[in-house]
Amino acid sequence: TTWALLGHGHWGAKLSRSTDDGATWSDAPQLKYPEGARHYLPPPPSDTGAGEGAPVLKPATLLKLWVMAFGGDGAIHIGTIPGGLFTSRDGGESFDLVRGLWDHESRGGDLFSGEGNGTTKWFGTPAADGEFSPGIHSVVVDPRDPKHMYVAISTAGVLETTDGGETWHVRNTGLIMDYSPDPTDEWAGHDPHFVALCTSDPDHVWQQNHCGVFASTDAAATWKRVSAPDQGVHFGFPVAADEKDGNTAWLVPGHSDAQRTTVDGGLFVARTEDGGATWQQLRKGLPQEHAYDVVYRHALDNAGDRLAFGSTTGNLYV
Repeated sequence: TTWALLGHGHWGAKLSRSTDDGATWSDAPQLKYPEGARHYLPPPPSDTGAGEGAPVLKPATLLKLWVMAFGGDGAIHIGTIPGGLFTSRDGGESFDLVRGLWDHESRGGDLFSGEGNGTTKWFGTPAADGEFSPGIHSVVVDPRDPKHMYVAISTAGVLETTDGGETWHVRNTGLIMDYSPDPTDEWAGHDPHFVALCTSDPDHVWQQNHCGVFASTDAAATWKRVSAPDQGVHFGFPVAADEKDGNTAWLVPGHSDAQRTTVDGGLFVARTEDGGATWQQLRKGLPQEHAYDVVYRHALDNAGDRLAFGSTTGNLYV
């Protein structure tokens, strides 16, 4: 089965599937937030940075299907905006909200029957459609144990479960939020853009973050910033981890948060083979003048023996 996560301008977020290699498509059973699901909507950022005012508790509605991941036990996981993780254990015929994550104390406690605790450490992402809500863009399943997973949230950071989603723990130690008053606090408003791991050595985890490139060699228990700004390796959205070598990863960097285009007008892939200690710029075959391609988090793939990525200008490079 081939799946597609769609964002219709009129119909909203829809899940579609094909059982004949894409020749025909049909609507799959749709995800829906259960009755009573609520979340704190954080105030949007102001001109001075953080939003002003208290978060507002509101009913949850599906805004975006952002990522799909598959577990070794046949489970299908979908990350959404506004920050809900859904799991199917019947081949996609039905999906259930993972309550252990939804009701996590970091986003307000019991968001169904309880009153919540009035605070949230999950902030919004501009990728939300129509409101400044948090979103899950990365769901990473440990190939050794399908109950061991990470989710990456914009904007909250990385959380980990080892019991299939019943309990979750923050994994932001070592991340740096450059524009926070306390940049190393575990809940500083960290903004991972994408997270990936080496399937043959899953303790090696990679993260392209709003504030740089980070690597972990201890299963996300700690992170180390391995950016190389002087080589244009710092800001960006995607990261691909090598399937066999935990020290090898690829990025397609962007210029900066304020200037979301290529670095100095030339498109390149950045590769490290030593855990981020050094980086190589791979430019052959890519445009080096007047290139305005932006490569988003889900548009870089290294499955098999090929590296491929698509850009916002409609270009596909292999």
